[in-house]
Amino acid sequence: MPQPSLNDVHIDAILTNISTAYIQRSGFIANQVFPVVPVDKQSNKFFVYNKGDWFRDEAEIRGDGMEAVASGYTLSTDTYSCDVYAIAKDVGYQLLANADAPLNPKRDATEFVTQRLLLKQEKEWVSTFFKTSVWGQTDQSGVSSAPSTNQFRQWSDYVNSDPLVDVEGWKETILGSTGFMPNTLVLGYQVYRQLKNHPDIVDRFKYTNSSTVTTDMLSALFDIERVLVASAVENTAAEGATGSYSFTHGKAAMLCYVAPSPSLLQPSAGYTFAWTGVSGGLGENVGIKDIPAPLRQADRVQAEAAWDNKIIGSDLGLIAATAVA
Repeated sequence: MPQPSLNDVHIDAILTNISTAYIQRSGFIANQVFPVVPVDKQSNKFFVYNKGDWFRDEAEIRGDGMEAVASGYTLSTDTYSCDVYAIAKDVGYQLLANADAPLNPKRDATEFVTQRLLLKQEKEWVSTFFKTSVWGQTDQSGVSSAPSTNQFRQWSDYVNSDPLVDVEGWKETILGSTGFMPNTLVLGYQVYRQLKNHPDIVDRFKYTNSSTVTTDMLSALFDIERVLVASAVENTAAEGATGSYSFTHGKAAMLCYVAPSPSLLQPSAGYTFAWTGVSGGLGENVGIKDIPAPLRQADRVQAEAAWDNKIIGSDLGLIAATAVA
């Protein structure tokens, strides 16, 4: 791993209030979509109720002196297992002693490893939830022309597409098979950019004072509690090669029902189980350790977290792939 040298951190007559770093301050949504369930065991079981048992009309008129008709429900179990993720950066004692202001090697190392771990969380979230063939509802695909079953016109086609009709149809699909109205819409940034500039949507707000369509406005328009935009960026190039940057979430949209908080009797499309046995009990939140490494004449700044992203109610989610061109 590359390390800054003494010449890198000591520059003659440097401005003490300016430095340049590429720290993503927003755009990570992995810990915002589904409820986080803190757990004190790295792996365990949890109960799953059979959905069908709760939707049968079995109540009958009870005659005088007669017993009420009996009914019931079945339970099964599922498991979670939290992997521990960690990344570290060594900060040499000489580096600490010679760094000029505004450089702060410990602070910079903390920011560096934190962002790397947040990016890992985001990528793991995408690989679990934000893709096709994982949800119980049939995947939807955006196409450039002649949509057929389970397809729709890509929202970047401002002439022929109708995002309002599409989303309303998907809401009805989830509601009609689960009894729960979807309350969360997750958009990749490129989808959000095309959606907020769609003429049909812009026209709905032409008499407002806003100069641009916001996520709150989309939430009101789609009648969905939350609209979240995923705008994290990653570099997929090897170290030392020319950077190759792309959005982590691609050109997809996801509609789902999310429980307001974790509960035994509260269904949710997904949960994130967070093991509190690492990262100072922070679970899915990044914990930082400052570990002395005297043999290397350095301090090791280490970030760690433990989580398991889990689909709980697969029929409470729907993915729309290639929503824009």
